Amino acid sequence: MIAKTHIYTIKLKRNLLPMLFLGFTLCLLIFSKSNLPAVKSGLALWANSVVPSLFPFFVATELLMHTNVITLFGNLLNRFMKPFFNIRGEGAFAFVMGMISGYPVGAKIASNFRQNNICSKEECERLLSFTNNSGPLFIIGTVGILMFKNTTIGILLFITHLLACVTVGFIFRYWKKDKNTFHTNSSVTSFNQAKKTASFSNLGEILAESITSSISTILLIGGFVVIFSSIISIFKASGLLNSLTVLFSPLFEILKIDPSFIQGLLTGVLEITNGIHTISSIACKKLSFNLIFTAFLLGFGGISVLLQVWSITSKTDLSIKPYVYGKILHGLLAAFYTYLIITIFPFLNFDL
Repeated sequence: MIAKTHIYTIKLKRNLLPMLFLGFTLCLLIFSKSNLPAVKSGLALWANSVVPSLFPFFVATELLMHTNVITLFGNLLNRFMKPFFNIRGEGAFAFVMGMISGYPVGAKIASNFRQNNICSKEECERLLSFTNNSGPLFIIGTVGILMFKNTTIGILLFITHLLACVTVGFIFRYWKKDKNTFHTNSSVTSFNQAKKTASFSNLGEILAESITSSISTILLIGGFVVIFSSIISIFKASGLLNSLTVLFSPLFEILKIDPSFIQGLLTGVLEITNGIHTISSIACKKLSFNLIFTAFLLGFGGISVLLQVWSITSKTDLSIKPYVYGKILHGLLAAFYTYLIITIFPFLNFDL
């Protein structure tokens, strides 16, 4: 009996993904009426919000990778990075660019560092835990100005996002002990040699390569946004999202929180842009709830971003675990810091 159960378990694991993919294909056909508008909405959201806020930074990051800026960061910030994050100074490049660029630039740089042996495996996993973040253009521009119609809200959410990011980085300084030892200078030198150094003579070629690489990344993000827009549409059309809303409603009522936030949160856990868009559109007298939930989603990033990062790290020997743990902690800390600041500073409380 135990042997048969074991065989059935193995067969289920083997056939789980084909069954899921087949189910997804069938759902696309069954719910095509509601799915097509959702895909169009996802494309519009990506084109109007994601591309303008992220694409220029992707190009800028690629261009900087063709300079000696990594070495400069290493020399300048080693005294800060090593004691605080337990990462050599070169990691500051991933930290800074990941913060100002947005998802998934931090993960991409951390993976590049590992592939080029600039940082050890353990250091790159620590980088993964806190350097892959929402950028200021997305938080202040897209979320604050476009969604909440308030610049101050965007600045508040960016500050709490940054504070939570630094806190997570400090906590994850204890993630594993370094096993690999190598000479940083020689590793960075070999990396710089592998990359074409930008100069006036090859500027056109470097710019073209940077744009091509950035287009690939932005299309990857667009693909995930569209696919998860379809999944969210299927959840809504099938009644699954409503069932989950009913399931969690008693808990929200006990906490005296409007149950309408449940759908936005569940959507945001799947795909961050759609989720925050839903939460920002909820008319609530206690706007602090909108901001706290938005801060959590900005920190967590959603399953869509998780899969984007996984697709990038799968080319290396880096574990995805520190990223998952780090993003959950980031979301919780960002929500807590937002609540704290709103409570301490009354002029930042937007409740009616």
